[in-house]
Amino acid sequence: MNPSLRRSRPFSGIIFRRTISTTPNNQEKEQNFISTLNEIVRSKRSWKIALNSSISTKLKPHHVEQILLFTLDDSRLALRFFNFLGLHKNFHHSNASFCILVHSLVQSSLYWPATSLLQTLLQRKQNPSFVFDNLLDTYKRFNFYHSLGFDLLTQCYVQDKRVIDSVLIVRLMMENSLVPELRTLSTVLNGLIRIRRFDLVLQLFDKAVTLGIELDEYVYTAVLKSLCELKDFEKAKGMMNWVEGNGSKLSIILYNILIHGLCKGGRVWEAVEIKNSLGCKGLNADVVTYCSLILGLCKVNEFQLGRSLVDEMLGFGLVPREAVVSSVVDGLRRGGDCVAAYRLVDMVEKVGVVPNLFVYNALLNSLCKDGKLDEAESLFGRMEDKVLCPNSVTYSIMSDSFCKRGKLDAALSLYNRMLGNEVELTVYPYNSLINGHCKAGKCSAAESILNEMIDKGLTPTVVTYTSLIDGYCKEKEVHKAFRLYHEMTGKEISPNTFTFTALISGFCRASMMTEASKLFDEMLKMNTTPNEITYNVLIEGHCKDGNIVRGFELFDEMVEKGLVPDTYTYRSLITGLCAKGRVSEAKEFVDDLQKQSHYLNEMCFSALLHGYCKEGRLKDALTTTDEMAEKGINMDLVCYGVLICGTLKHYDMRYLLKILKEMHDRGMKPDEVIYTSMLDAYGKFGDLKKASRCWDIMVSEGCIPNIVSYTVMINNLCKAGLVDKAESFYKEMLAQGLIPNQFTYSCFLDHLAGEGYMVEAKQLHDAMLKAYLANTVTYNIIIRGLCRLDQIQEAIDLLLEMKNNGISPDCISYSTIIYEFCRRGDLSGATCLWESMLTNGLKPDTVAYNLLIYGCCIAGEMSKAFELRDEMIRSGLKVSHATFASLVNGT
Repeated sequence: MNPSLRRSRPFSGIIFRRTISTTPNNQEKEQNFISTLNEIVRSKRSWKIALNSSISTKLKPHHVEQILLFTLDDSRLALRFFNFLGLHKNFHHSNASFCILVHSLVQSSLYWPATSLLQTLLQRKQNPSFVFDNLLDTYKRFNFYHSLGFDLLTQCYVQDKRVIDSVLIVRLMMENSLVPELRTLSTVLNGLIRIRRFDLVLQLFDKAVTLGIELDEYVYTAVLKSLCELKDFEKAKGMMNWVEGNGSKLSIILYNILIHGLCKGGRVWEAVEIKNSLGCKGLNADVVTYCSLILGLCKVNEFQLGRSLVDEMLGFGLVPREAVVSSVVDGLRRGGDCVAAYRLVDMVEKVGVVPNLFVYNALLNSLCKDGKLDEAESLFGRMEDKVLCPNSVTYSIMSDSFCKRGKLDAALSLYNRMLGNEVELTVYPYNSLINGHCKAGKCSAAESILNEMIDKGLTPTVVTYTSLIDGYCKEKEVHKAFRLYHEMTGKEISPNTFTFTALISGFCRASMMTEASKLFDEMLKMNTTPNEITYNVLIEGHCKDGNIVRGFELFDEMVEKGLVPDTYTYRSLITGLCAKGRVSEAKEFVDDLQKQSHYLNEMCFSALLHGYCKEGRLKDALTTTDEMAEKGINMDLVCYGVLICGTLKHYDMRYLLKILKEMHDRGMKPDEVIYTSMLDAYGKFGDLKKASRCWDIMVSEGCIPNIVSYTVMINNLCKAGLVDKAESFYKEMLAQGLIPNQFTYSCFLDHLAGEGYMVEAKQLHDAMLKAYLANTVTYNIIIRGLCRLDQIQEAIDLLLEMKNNGISPDCISYSTIIYEFCRRGDLSGATCLWESMLTNGLKPDTVAYNLLIYGCCIAGEMSKAFELRDEMIRSGLKVSHATFASLVNGT
């Protein structure tokens, strides 16, 4: 160490003599007074008695200073006297008294009282420079030989959270050749780090190095931390090299700081290199080293390497911290490797480390989503064996998983287990159960769970109600969904975007577009922001309703609001245009979207293909498939199915073979939907040989026929009069475990009624009624059969029977009988039935009007015929050519 910076010098013992401008007589009195005071202090008399009022009133700060100097040989006595005056005489001590006593106590190694005294002095809130000057003045004038008082002053400023003031004291010490203790310097540097004044840390360090102060590991630690926080990693590494080169003792702590800093700064690979070089320096990585590196690797998404380091730690007998395990496990999970995350948890549990509950729950959630239910249940079971107890979120995740897979019994069992474990009840498990039952189509059961939840004192949330509303909407029970909507708003639970979207979707499915539009307007008034899905369901609803103009208005509106349309949006608009016969406009729309670089998927093009095929424009459809190939959009089974249906509709076998060959070349095979459409088309064209051959190919290709496939084939055979073969298919269908539906039975029913076997037809229909398979269509088949046999009254009786069985007749039911009346020339009977149809709230269609007009013309009731024509036109219906001819000929 530099000799000029020695911390101590001998105490000369010179007694302070204050220069006072007094007469010799007064000076003598002063000395006598101080002598008296000194005698009192050193005597064993009571200071309260000895220091009477006459002495106390004469006592001045400079008297106390001299007494403190006289008692340097007994600093404890000096401290008692000092405190006595302050406590019992309310004496205001001078700064000099504080400083003299501090130095005195330090010389006697009474550091704690000295520190306490300095803390009292700091309460005066004086300028730090002024305090230092006082301490330095007394130190020099009275030749105190130990400078630790300055260190204590510095530390007091740090403890008082006046770190910047402590820096000033250290600088003043250095300027006055006083060397701060390394502990003091380290305290100041770490104080600066706490207030993030890393620049001052480096300045003090540079000053200390310039003065030649021998530094230690703690100072280097503070400097390295500062450089890392400033992200000056090159200087940090240079600092480390300097420490290694100056012969200082190396420790893993310094390297850990540098490794931590590099990892925090994203330079994890440099940190890995430093860790790998530790062995050459005779050091071993410890828990801190590994944990810093692993967290750093997780930060740059290197979770697999982080996992490898955890394995390495465990191999060395080092136990990772919970935060490290949690980060790696969660990273592996988010990276899609839930199995690796699960295995890591299994491994670290053996050394007593478990991730936090949040990570456990997240891993459980991911395992459930990935279908790893066995692992999820195992992990859940082990949680209960650990200190980490499952909470309501944990149970919600497991319950939700079971519900999504339709395992409602398992979910309810888990719920009862949660109650048995006295887990705090929250809305989350109930929400999972309610949502699960709704998705399974058991909305009534879900509503019962809602009521149970309310009975237990829990308040439903918007999520609770939205699940139920969405469930009822998907079951087409919009009225029940709307009732729940009013219930939730009545409880001042504000609906969110998902609530409104579910309801709007329900109205759209039910073709209640007026109500859907009103609800959308209400949503905007409530300042609830529609999202892309909201607009998509509305656009699709309006397009299906034929209101293409409104669909495109909403499309423009969502774009203006910054929402991004997707393939679902485009598909609805394309489908809507094609449904209106505006296929060319749909193609222009597709071209415009592609010019604007909007992505269109195969579903969008399938809508366009369907439009072309519907209009018989097969060449345009095939051209579109070429355009798809150029854009890199692969034809899927739906697209091929649309093309095949189009070719079959026009019975264009050349194109059909071309399409099937293209599918084969691409390694694709028709599915049961495509095969079924081919079977249906062959049957409609009366080509049963091709239908049978198609069926055989379908079965040989391993494509299992479904209930629709069997029904189509049965229908083909029944229409061809091959009922025996149809019955064979029916039996085969039963053997395959497929349950015939109303359409299957209708095939046989239509055949019997068409052939005039009405007794057998009625018997079959009665059986269908008992099995709840009868509907308006099946009744119409019987009505048509009866009318063909001139059994009109029996047909009329069936209308009443339908109503009694809860089945509503439709326009076809009435029109079939009206036709028979008209054919017979019984206009009165036809008119009577017409009035009955109107009374029952049925709106006549084009066929019904044309039939009655025809009947009026035959009966010579031309005025009535023209009245019906005018009424028909007002209803927006078109008069057929046959009816027009009847009207002309009748006149």
